[in-house]
Amino acid sequence: MREDTNALDGKSAWIAAGAALALLTVAHGAPMIAVVALKSVAADLGSSRGAAAAIAPIAYLGAAVGGIPAGWLCGRFGTRIVVICGSLMAAIGLALSPLGGTASLYIGHGLLIGLLGISTMLSPLVTYVSLWFDRRQGAAVALISSGQAVAGAIWPLILDAAIRHIGWRATMQAYAVFLLIAVAGIAMAFLQEPPEAALVARGGSLKAAVDSGEANFPRRAGMIALMLAIFCCCIPMNMPIQHIVAFCGDLGISSQQGALMLSVLLGSALIARQFWGYFADRFGGLKTLLLSSVTQMLTLAAFLSTQDERGLFAISSAFGFGFSGLLPAYVITIRNYYAAAEASWRVPAVMFAGYVGMAAGGWGAGAVYDRYAFYAPAFGVGIVFNLLNLAILVGLYLATTRRTRPQPPHAYQRA
Repeated sequence: MREDTNALDGKSAWIAAGAALALLTVAHGAPMIAVVALKSVAADLGSSRGAAAAIAPIAYLGAAVGGIPAGWLCGRFGTRIVVICGSLMAAIGLALSPLGGTASLYIGHGLLIGLLGISTMLSPLVTYVSLWFDRRQGAAVALISSGQAVAGAIWPLILDAAIRHIGWRATMQAYAVFLLIAVAGIAMAFLQEPPEAALVARGGSLKAAVDSGEANFPRRAGMIALMLAIFCCCIPMNMPIQHIVAFCGDLGISSQQGALMLSVLLGSALIARQFWGYFADRFGGLKTLLLSSVTQMLTLAAFLSTQDERGLFAISSAFGFGFSGLLPAYVITIRNYYAAAEASWRVPAVMFAGYVGMAAGGWGAGAVYDRYAFYAPAFGVGIVFNLLNLAILVGLYLATTRRTRPQPPHAYQRA
């Protein structure tokens, strides 16, 4: 048992985190094809912008629904086998989605890529890595939560080139082969049972030193508040992420520059997540959520202020910095105030609400665009939801600080 405990924060822990980051980078590339090819898909299928914009959100919505049962399956059968099975489903979905029209894309992305596929690689891997760490939990969760940012920094230019040369349909099918080989290989080589999970399985338990009762954290109301808050912050978060390439196209900026802008946005998020991870380890999850949410709102508003290409590159970079602290901070907040043994269902439940928000934001921005023929009203709606997110987080923070102040979030003790 001491050997398991000493493995926390050690070399094996960082290997597991690196493997999880690689897996999430590959997983996030699957729905990104539809994002980069948004205008091409709409033109090819003769559909509205909103209909084409719904493809990637449907995948994330399926992943959100599948995340909770995927977490349970990982606890029962192990993360490795569940991730490999999920990669097979996602590969089949990518291979079949482009064979038909809009309905085929919706079913393939929602059912196979999302519900049965990448659901096994999103929330479960965040939970998996959080169980490997104690003192550096914030930094580790921030690192692997950068999977979407790494994917955004790597894939848009590659996918844009592939789509221009072989078309979006062939690109999806080629990525299916790559996803299956890459995920299965990484999972087989590097995913091991986390030491904390081994302790729990043998009848022990590790609890956060901040017991929810001692810190007077509102357990039930707090969980509901966190789910509402992440839903509200993920709506504005996904608007620029999913629509920046199309937004640039409407302004007369080339698709290559739009894809590069998406890479800059998510590349900035990758770098900034390390700052937010340190901040969360130092100050806790709730304070990180508040600061990151304010930054996201201000930078989203800045998209309304310019149509200049250089200005948009700068705003995209700032937006990536702002939103990048949010998703990992929700995980850290859960680990701050709830027992580690509850992470396998609490983390996927909160992430479920977040992915629903991302799906709503991605689709909603397209629907608002179809109504007004420009993106400013959509970004305005996003700012309103960001304000709601801030109101919920401020209320939760005030509720916790009125009472007993919690101990440092990284400390653990045996129950």
